[in-house]
This record gives sequence, structure tokens and C-alpha cells, in this order.
Amino acid sequence: MSNNNFSDNSEYLSREQKEALIKQKGRVIWLTGLSGSGKTTIASYLEKSLHNKNIITKVFDGDIIRKGLNKDLSFSNEGRMENIRRIAEVSKQFVECGIIVICAFISPTKEMRKIAADIIGKDDFVEVFVNCPINVCEERDPKGLYKKARKGEIPNFTGIDAPYECPENSDITLNTNETTIEEAGKILLNYVLPKIKSA
Repeated sequence: MSNNNFSDNSEYLSREQKEALIKQKGRVIWLTGLSGSGKTTIASYLEKSLHNKNIITKVFDGDIIRKGLNKDLSFSNEGRMENIRRIAEVSKQFVECGIIVICAFISPTKEMRKIAADIIGKDDFVEVFVNCPINVCEERDPKGLYKKARKGEIPNFTGIDAPYECPENSDITLNTNETTIEEAGKILLNYVLPKIKSA
């Protein structure tokens, strides 16, 4: 009779083992705010700053995800919900490896952000409200999206013909109309470092 030991010692490595290896605690830093508020720029600043401190990160940006993983989704409320659900599920997998995930998504409704937090786990989810008045965002308009939305070329555009629900209890708020990107980035860096760096 053959002895089949394929089922022995088959448990995967734990999150704690992986975090101990790279000496950091997995977290999702979720940046929400209007288009043009500074999410992508702050995400990039945070990524580079953490990299300089030997902290491993992964950035998920809304525009990039929409061109790849979620290119099949519409910008309807249902499409946006599924967009957030998928990226939250993917982010959770990275967190369980001890990676710091930086997400830059408009995620315009409280329900969407709650879905993301529930999937990822509230202890691992840091909500960052990148707060900037729409008139300032529209003046910046780095991609010309507001101009197109005003012409009716982009339907369901957040802040124009689709609502943005401001977070009421975000972990940290960055008022990017009152600070430089570097100042906002430093504030965020100082806030997240104690949450992600193992002793």
C-alpha cells in the first residue's frame, strides 16, 4: 500500500511570517477625492518616500486599472461599484503578504468606500480624504476632463453630473488647496509610518 503524503505540511505561510520577513505591516492607504484633487501625485510622493525608507509598496491608480484589469466595466454606478470591489479584493491579497498598497481612486460614494474597507478589513484600511474644492480641481484640470464633461462628452463625471459624497470620518484629511503636494505628502507619510513599520 503506497503512502501518499501530499496532504502533509500543506499549509501556506502565514501573514505574520511574511511581515516578519520584510519587517513591515501590510496596510491599504486609500486616497479618495475629486479628479484633480491631487490623489495620483500624492500617491506617487508616498510611494517614493516609502521606497527610500526600504518599505515595499504597490500603487493602484484608477486610470491604469481602468485600462487593464477593469477595462470591461462602465462608469455607471454598478460599474464603479464593481471597479472598487475588484481592486479591494486584489489589494487585500497584497496586504496579506505585508505589502503597503496605495490606492488612488475617486471612489465617490460612502457605500463604495465601505465596501472596500469591509473587504480589506478596517484595521488594514487607512482612508485618506484628498480634499479640494471642485472649482480649484476644475481650474487645474490636468487631463482636460472637466472641460469635456462640461461639453457632455464624458457622462456620469463625478462632481459635474454624478455626485461625490465627502467622507465624514476619514482617518486623515489633506486639504490640497491649502498646502503644496510635498507638504501634503509629508503629512501623510508621517501619519502612516507608525502604522506600517515593524519595530
